[in-house]
Amino acid sequence: MERKKLETMLIRGCQFSSGQTKPAWCGLIPGSSKVRLCGGLVWFSWSCADDHLGDEAFVGDLSLGLIYMLFTRMQYGQILLLFLFLLSEKCFYSLTADTTSKEFTSPEHPRRYPPYSRCQWQIRAPKGYTIIVKFRTFHTEDGCTNDYVAIFDSLSPDSTYAITKQCGLRPPTNPLEVVSSGNIMLVNLITDKVQRPGFRAVYTAIPAIAASLTAPTGNFTSPHFPSFYPPLVDCNWHISVPADRKIKIEFSMFRVKEPGVDTSICHKDFIEVLGKKYCGEKPRLVLSSATNTLEVKFHSDESYTDKGFSVTYTTFDPVNPCPGQFACTSGYCIRNEQRCDGWNDCEDMSDEKNCNCENEQFNCSNGLCRPQVFVCDRVNDCGDNSDEEHCDCGRAEERCGDGACIPQEFLCDGKNDCADGSDEVSCVASAAICNDFSFKCKDKQCVNKVNAECDREQDCSDGSDEQGCDCGVRPYKHNRIVGGQNADVGEWPWQVSLHFQTSGHVCGASVISNKWLLSAAHCFIQPDTASHFLRFPISNWLTYSGLRDQNMLDSVQKRTLKNIITHPNYNSMSYDYDISLLELSDPLNFTNTVHPICLPAPTHVFSAGSSCFVTGWGTLREGGSVAQILQKAEVKVINDTVCNMVTEGQVTSRMMCSGYLTGGVDACQGDSGGPLVCRSDVGKWFQAGIVSWGEGCARRNKPGVYTRVTKLRDWIREITNI
Repeated sequence: MERKKLETMLIRGCQFSSGQTKPAWCGLIPGSSKVRLCGGLVWFSWSCADDHLGDEAFVGDLSLGLIYMLFTRMQYGQILLLFLFLLSEKCFYSLTADTTSKEFTSPEHPRRYPPYSRCQWQIRAPKGYTIIVKFRTFHTEDGCTNDYVAIFDSLSPDSTYAITKQCGLRPPTNPLEVVSSGNIMLVNLITDKVQRPGFRAVYTAIPAIAASLTAPTGNFTSPHFPSFYPPLVDCNWHISVPADRKIKIEFSMFRVKEPGVDTSICHKDFIEVLGKKYCGEKPRLVLSSATNTLEVKFHSDESYTDKGFSVTYTTFDPVNPCPGQFACTSGYCIRNEQRCDGWNDCEDMSDEKNCNCENEQFNCSNGLCRPQVFVCDRVNDCGDNSDEEHCDCGRAEERCGDGACIPQEFLCDGKNDCADGSDEVSCVASAAICNDFSFKCKDKQCVNKVNAECDREQDCSDGSDEQGCDCGVRPYKHNRIVGGQNADVGEWPWQVSLHFQTSGHVCGASVISNKWLLSAAHCFIQPDTASHFLRFPISNWLTYSGLRDQNMLDSVQKRTLKNIITHPNYNSMSYDYDISLLELSDPLNFTNTVHPICLPAPTHVFSAGSSCFVTGWGTLREGGSVAQILQKAEVKVINDTVCNMVTEGQVTSRMMCSGYLTGGVDACQGDSGGPLVCRSDVGKWFQAGIVSWGEGCARRNKPGVYTRVTKLRDWIREITNI
């Protein structure tokens, strides 16, 4: 398309009557024109139809100190201002991509980039090719407000063509990879006063993707998976199998997210199957065809892309789709004993329909069956809240978190009248009045606020509630790996592996400072045949911090132990007080892969139903071998009343349950002494528990039991001063 370069100019100011600065050229530009930036020059195009600049766009020479403004909409003198910044000739680059990999970096990389940098890399490839940019290293400030990398599917920083906006620190195992839809791309680096090492990236021209694809058998993925799929892509996969068979597709990864998109509508990027559109992020998606053919469509619009998807498809006999198992409506197969157990194992509720509840089960209004102990526990177990209806206590009573009723005068009286302490948790009282559920400031004042510590709000007059909060953060930026159990590099930087002699890994621990680790007492004290305790010699232990792969011990921080302190009240029969502190001979160096976990205050509340994670090199199944790669498992905090019931009264106040009563996920995915951690509302990770004991591994109605850290927090502080 023909374009006319009218003028370039330095911008000067004139005055509005209100005193505001106004550009000197105000009112001189026709309302039908467009203002463009190419090569750092301001230029004007009479065309309003083509915002997507191509190869023929004008690129001029830069003059140091040229100030430019970029505008994208003009209507009768009203102009939308997008950018105002100083562009140095040292930070604008015009690159040409070919089939060989070439490199570019942020200014002064690997040293920290200068403050207030404004840099652009315009990349062009030959016609018929697209551009892929792979960031080998990436480290900017967190937050993406004033310090970020923005990538565009055009040569101008027009938000209409934004592919992605990224910031933070990314591990080598989770690199940023972006693909253009055509033969042009723009990479912008915007920084503020905070300086970071920046990035190193390589760019390559690759053949363009065909508009329509077919796959007769096997697996298929979004374009360039696991790189971010390109914008402006439409792909079709047509699957055909013999007439007596049907098709089941299962997504092992599904990330098709875009900011501000309603996932019930999916009007931008989406996958379409059987006339229904899917978008967002899904932990598991299984779909089945109605006939022996199935068409899968994928569409991405002009802005913002994501990791995409990976699909495996199989065929099945519609007469017997799941031999020896129950067939979900989606085609997913589950064990027969999971049918009508009160849990949504199919994820489409088809296993819980048309069920008759047993005597010990509650019949939810939606037809589900739930354990009777779940009624009135302040957790919506039915999904329609029917298990929490009609749970009011008497007029002069208040209900505890476990469903029990107490007299109203017991509420906020400074005494633990509810078994779970819920009558004292959310009390509002004078800062001078302290009770067992108040946060204690260092100046002896009290704050009656739930989880006051490290919430980025100063509640104590001396600020002690926000001291010591450089913990519970993961320096590396992580994508959620849907359906996976292997942890990423640096994903759990407080995780420690404890090795004994030549036996290798035997227990887990967590970093709570550069000198101290937290673990379980039963890792170090074992009853011998005469019922006396045998303490393992301290010289037999080694600790490995920053470890992910047990076969790569040489690449992490190895330390010996100076001291092992187990709780004096530890009971090897009941596992009560199952906690130990490990003092290191030499301090740790905090890095991207080694960082301490936050310890909760004694009054910290980990609510029933909260989602937490247990990590370690435990077995993947009961009786299985120890994992080589660090494992992670998402679990739920279980109500204390339910916990005590399913363990037949074996839990004490120093214990807590977490997991799923359905089974399938448990601390065998972690291991003894390892941490149970939960994320706070402000993004801090706190250690709620220590892996202690359990019956079997991931069994139904047998959750994992953990040492409750809050109950032993004062003992930890007394020993370590943390």
